[in-house]
Amino acid sequence: MKAQGRELSSGLLYSVLGVLLCLAFFGSVSVGALKFSLFDALCHPSSELSFIFWDIRLPRAVLGLIVGATLGLAGAAMQGFLRNPLAEPGILGVTGGAALGAVAVFYTGLASAFPMVLPAGGILGAFVSVLLLYLFAGTLASVETLILAGVAINVIAFSGTSLMLNLVRDPYAVLDIIFWQMGSLADRSFQHVYLILPFVVTGWGLLLWDGRALEALSLGEETASSLGISLRALRARIVLGTALCVGASIAVCGSIGFVGLIVPHLLRPFVGYRPGKLLAASALGGAVLLLASDIAVRLIPSLVELKLGVVTSMVGAPFFLLLIFRMRRKML
Repeated sequence: MKAQGRELSSGLLYSVLGVLLCLAFFGSVSVGALKFSLFDALCHPSSELSFIFWDIRLPRAVLGLIVGATLGLAGAAMQGFLRNPLAEPGILGVTGGAALGAVAVFYTGLASAFPMVLPAGGILGAFVSVLLLYLFAGTLASVETLILAGVAINVIAFSGTSLMLNLVRDPYAVLDIIFWQMGSLADRSFQHVYLILPFVVTGWGLLLWDGRALEALSLGEETASSLGISLRALRARIVLGTALCVGASIAVCGSIGFVGLIVPHLLRPFVGYRPGKLLAASALGGAVLLLASDIAVRLIPSLVELKLGVVTSMVGAPFFLLLIFRMRRKML
């Protein structure tokens, strides 16, 4: 440890998070309604147990790792870029746009005929939200203007979603939309993983590229500019990277909140409050948190499996209130 609070060396921090991630991933592929040994599933490739492992549990765990890492990384990037500890991926309207695109697919009935159109609609909705963001705010907008534009896009997306729910005549379609909005990793396959992987990896690359720029930005926009950081290019990479990875993730799994808010706050003291170092750590931490939440979804006794977004909200909402209370005490 260093003198500055609880800061850990990069090697130790990533080792701890890596071990936790391995445990969470192993737990995710091991937990389910049917209990069996992974050894039996791997050694009997033609058995029903092997099908459950390779086609149900493994894709769910891989998708949980990808989506959790995306939400954690995007949350850290947004908090560093906006220099606001309450920022999270949905603040720019990307989450709302992706949700509206997916709901539109439900509304038109294409989701039942062509299941893979659903994530494609969500990805398209995320891109449209980015276009609207730049249309409203402009390419040289300040941070405050970007936030206001994001709020406007979220209002538009919520209104559009509410309108479609109001106009849908089929009650089963309404239930499908509502359940999708709650967020879940259940009933996903490797097709979903392959569909979002190019968008997610590209988004990760754009966000991780700006680690040093975010550290310079933490000293102020004028200081960052004097160090050769192009704020316009940085803004474009952060917004586009968030749209790519978060939009694709939300399109497949539905709305899963608070991961991008909680994880950076928990890990920030361990990286010495350095926004650049926080990016990779938050990606690992986000994957751990989402996989652990998905394990809890399957372990909590209930007549039907709880939705993942409900569990993360139950954990995140009290944390958010506690964070606001702590910030209020510091201001007094």
